[in-house]
Amino acid sequence: MSQTRTPPRLSAWRDRLDARALGVYAALPVPLRTRSRRLAYAFLPILQCGLAAGLAWFIAFDLLDHPAPFFAPISAAIALGTGMGRRVRRGIELVIGVVVGVGLGDLLIAQIGSGPWQIAVVVIIAMSAAVFLDRGALVGTQAASSAILVATLLPPGSAGGYERMVDAAVGGAVALLLMAIMPVHPLKRVRREAASLLGVASSVLAEVADGLEARDSDRIRAALQDARDTQPAIDTIEEQLAGARELVKLSPFYRRRRPEEVTLAAMLNPMDNGIRNIRVLARRAIVAVDDQVDVPPALGSLLASLSGAVELLAQRVAADPDAPTDAEVHRELRAVASRAKRELLFDPGLTETVMLAQIRSVLVDMMQVAGLSKISAVATLPPTVRTPSVEPELQEEWPDSPDRPTSVLPPFRATRAAMARHDGKKSSS
Repeated sequence: MSQTRTPPRLSAWRDRLDARALGVYAALPVPLRTRSRRLAYAFLPILQCGLAAGLAWFIAFDLLDHPAPFFAPISAAIALGTGMGRRVRRGIELVIGVVVGVGLGDLLIAQIGSGPWQIAVVVIIAMSAAVFLDRGALVGTQAASSAILVATLLPPGSAGGYERMVDAAVGGAVALLLMAIMPVHPLKRVRREAASLLGVASSVLAEVADGLEARDSDRIRAALQDARDTQPAIDTIEEQLAGARELVKLSPFYRRRRPEEVTLAAMLNPMDNGIRNIRVLARRAIVAVDDQVDVPPALGSLLASLSGAVELLAQRVAADPDAPTDAEVHRELRAVASRAKRELLFDPGLTETVMLAQIRSVLVDMMQVAGLSKISAVATLPPTVRTPSVEPELQEEWPDSPDRPTSVLPPFRATRAAMARHDGKKSSS
């Protein structure tokens, strides 16, 4: 059974927090400790928002001498937020939306007055212009809200419209400045989420292996649901990688970490594919149990070994101090791959063949997550056809390999039911 079923157990940040915890923190009930961790996780973005709002107000009120520049701190705070996605993109969208909404709202309301139909017209025109300029969802929303503020609360005309647009631009610029000189650690968060996802994948594989051995389809169904529930985590990783890519380009403190960002981005697609293949594997395992298929124990043992290899990979991705090296992870995955032979199955049916094929696919995906190219990953697998498209690392005689079982030999570590069937076939022949 995997040791990292839940995401927090593979979080290097949370592990360090627990290791340094004071007695009071360690004595807190679990719900309070979870909330404390969440606050600590978001504290730096909150600090950024507060500093950006104060600095934006100072620039607009004290330096630019605007009488009530509330658009400046609002723009700065919304642009930063507490989310770790594409913050640079969000800041630019907000500035565009506010500038368009305030500018058009001030211009139109000064000409047509204020009222229900005027507000409707201003919102339609402002949102249309914002969407025309940029496809971001935040652009249209901010344009509409800014236009409504101008139409309902703020006196249009004079220099107020120009000042409000400048205030919005000041807030967005300050937000971008704080992102650059006070960056949040996005790559560490990507690593934590990716390691958590791999930890769940390891647990699902272990549960499928145990469910096959115990012939418990409900246990495998629960594991399948765990695998399906990982999709939001994949979306989170994708969003945070986009934010990390922006920050690497914007912040001088993170430009040297561009190679790490590229490496983490290359992991996302094979990791997603691996989870999807694990789902297919789990569904086929449910069919095997429900149809009372005699899955060879060697296949379950291969699943358990794959679970252990993915566990090591998760620890490596998390970059824990005691994590295994790349070479150790590669060696473990290659050892599992070397066992994924079609000779593992004796007189296989469709179900056993599909399961072995899915295990091989998961292996290729996980080796790519570990840093191997797809060709190198495929080459580690024993061939299943006479002329494989990728030259295998280990050459075997084909089709008369010495370790290939013949039709008169029982399956390796066969179950009693399979042995009985085999004996029956021999006697009838």
